[in-house]
Formats: sequence, structure tokens, C-alpha cells
Amino acid sequence: MRFLTTFAQILHAKNRNKNGQINTKENSMVIKKAHYVKGAADYGQCLVTDIPQIAVCGKSNVGKSSFINFLVNDGKLARTSKLPGRTRLINYFLINDGMSDEFMLADLPGYGFAKVSDAEKLKWADLLEKYLAKEQMLKHVFFLVDIRHDPTADDVVMYNYLFKNNVPYTIVATKADKLPKSQVKNRLRSIANFLKVGEGNLIAVSSTAKIGKEAVFDRIDKVLEAFRCQQELALQDGDEDDE
Repeated sequence: MRFLTTFAQILHAKNRNKNGQINTKENSMVIKKAHYVKGAADYGQCLVTDIPQIAVCGKSNVGKSSFINFLVNDGKLARTSKLPGRTRLINYFLINDGMSDEFMLADLPGYGFAKVSDAEKLKWADLLEKYLAKEQMLKHVFFLVDIRHDPTADDVVMYNYLFKNNVPYTIVATKADKLPKSQVKNRLRSIANFLKVGEGNLIAVSSTAKIGKEAVFDRIDKVLEAFRCQQELALQDGDEDDE
């Protein structure tokens, strides 16, 4: 008699070697390939994929493009600018094409930029909301805030949207190199208290000082592993239905 393997059981099995011993070596995410795919100006243009999507969101000029370039070791993949409001599309980047840890990285439009028309702001807001609410392959969001400051009113709106709609997220505090090392933990604690989240769901990063990449990769590893486990469960359910 077959039994239904649970998600937890699959994870348990994957954490043991062929002799049944617990694996102590952590999985290590490595980005070997990355390229730009397309941009979407409205939800109807959004990419349809069968691979997991991980999104990056945050206010204008918080460092989204620098964060993406930092992860992929390519300073020119995502276009950076000192002028806020540069990202006006959802820009898609295919990561590790054809590999077991393949995924799509979605760079979402920045919000909170004052020097655009109300109509443009509404257009960006509509695109963001529809993507976050409707994208079936969205598995995680890296929500970027500036570590030097408490979250803005717009940041709070974005956080509340993610939380209330059960969108899995990690808060990434950018520009950690702008602070003395002794202040980084205090600022993370302050942001966590401000948003009423656990400190374990925050990661301090700096693309300049190369801080935080391993922690981000570890989170991506877990997201992709969970996705693969869900796929295995779906296949097992299908096999049982056929019997």
C-alpha cells in the first residue's frame, strides 16, 4: 500500500545521504548564467512561465538594479541610474537557464517617485498590484528598504500588501556599507520593530562592500527547493490518481 509523501518528508529525505545519514553541508546557490528576457509595461505583457519567479521590489532609488547586478556578478545586467524612477517596467531576467536551479528574476517598478504624473503613478501601482496578486509562478519577493532610514509610508503600504495577501517575502536592507558595522544590527532591529516582523526575516546587503550575498542565496535555495518539492508532490498525486 502506497502512502502519500508529505512536503516535510521529502525535505527530510533530501537532507540525508544514501546511507541515511544527515547531510551537514549546506546547499550553495551559484548563479552561473543570467540574461535579460523582456520588459512588461502592463499586466497583459507579463511573461508566462512554468518556472518559479522571484521578484525584487522597493521604492525608487533604493538600489534594486544594483542588488540584481550584485547577485549575478554583472554590473551591467540591470540598468542602474542615479536618477530615481528609472525602472518603469517589470523587467525579466532568466537565471541559470536549463539548470536544476533555474528561475526567473522579476525587477518590479520602483514606487514613491514624486516627479511623475499621478496617471503614471497609478499605472505603476496597477501593474505592481496585478502582478503580485495574479502571478501564479511568483514564489518569493525580496522587498528592499534603505537600512539607514525607517521605512517610508509607501514602504509600509507595500509591506502590508505582501503580508495581508500571503506573498512570501524577505526584507533586504540595502546600502549597509553606508553605516559603521556596529550600527548595522541596531538598524535591522529598528526596521524589524517598525514593521513588526522578526529579525530573522531581514538581510543586510551592500553591493559595494559585497555584504549579504550568501544569506540571499541561502533564501533563494530554500525557495527553489520548496518549489521542487511541490512539483514532486503533484507528480505523486497524479500517479496515485492513475492507479
